[in-house]
Amino acid sequence: MNTVSMLGQAYSLLGFQIVEGVVGAGYPQKPKHSAVFAQISPDGSRLTELARKANMTPQAMGELVDELVDMGYVVRRPDPDDGRAKLIVLTKRGRAAVAAGHHTITGIEEHVTEILGERGHRELRRLLSKLLDSSET
Repeated sequence: MNTVSMLGQAYSLLGFQIVEGVVGAGYPQKPKHSAVFAQISPDGSRLTELARKANMTPQAMGELVDELVDMGYVVRRPDPDDGRAKLIVLTKRGRAAVAAGHHTITGIEEHVTEILGERGHRELRRLLSKLLDSSET
């Protein structure tokens, strides 16, 4: 298997593990909702900002936000800096779902350390950072 396939498979696997952990903690959602939860600012974000950060169209992001509004995870509020714009803001339930996600990620990080060892995990992070940094230039 080539490196790109391995990274893609790891990304997919980890994403599903995070969603399973959040759902298991009592916060039902779909993997696609991670695009919102991973990008939203604690103080709220504009839809266009969420879409840009997730590399999605505003229309596709709007559909995800609509679903999360219906599920009680986010609300739309007027942007205090621009009365024409709306902010997508986490509700109490949404903040709890994000906290469950962070808790799950901590468990995954610990499992990676168990598999690779402390030094191997640090090296993996260093190498991934190097790859990510090179893509920004």
